[in-house]
Amino acid sequence: MLHIRQMASDIVAREGGYVNDPDDPGGATNHGVTIHTMRQLGLDLTGDGQITPDDVRALSRDRAIDIYMDRYFHRPRIAELPEVLWETVFDMQVNAGSNAVQILQRLLTQMGYPLADDGVIGPATIQAAHQAAEAAPDHLADAYGIARRNYYFALADRRPASRKFARTRAGGKGGWIKRAEHFISPRYHMTEQKFRERVAQWD
Repeated sequence: MLHIRQMASDIVAREGGYVNDPDDPGGATNHGVTIHTMRQLGLDLTGDGQITPDDVRALSRDRAIDIYMDRYFHRPRIAELPEVLWETVFDMQVNAGSNAVQILQRLLTQMGYPLADDGVIGPATIQAAHQAAEAAPDHLADAYGIARRNYYFALADRRPASRKFARTRAGGKGGWIKRAEHFISPRYHMTEQKFRERVAQWD
């Protein structure tokens, strides 16, 4: 449990504090917890009968960690995946919801373990993930991180408003790409030149 709580604490640190970016579909967010999630949970922290950005601002770090552990780790059944995947899938579940599991399912299918990409961790996904971890114990987390990085690139390709999350104003790697590469071995990180070549089409 302490290991899982530490992972959740690390995610909170990566997410940062309060932000309400009009280009972020998540809306008002604090410690990575969106206003939509708070409304689903009924977290009226100001006690005024409605859940607004003021309630998001009032969310404590410890409360956010508890939400992560329950809603984004235990409930989606990440604990039943191979432990080598826990940290990266957990982080992506917070960042992108069920897309985290869909990315894993598509990767496992490419590795020869055919799955429906329904975004739900069920018996078939659990079995396939453990088989893949046994077959490639030193590569599965890297492969997932690379697939995750590709997901961010594809999202920014389709949605110009999201490109600022993948590329800085100076043209370097943005938060999304750095976040994906945090879980990828350094030897698989994109060089600055390769990154700039990949995003040149956005200009």
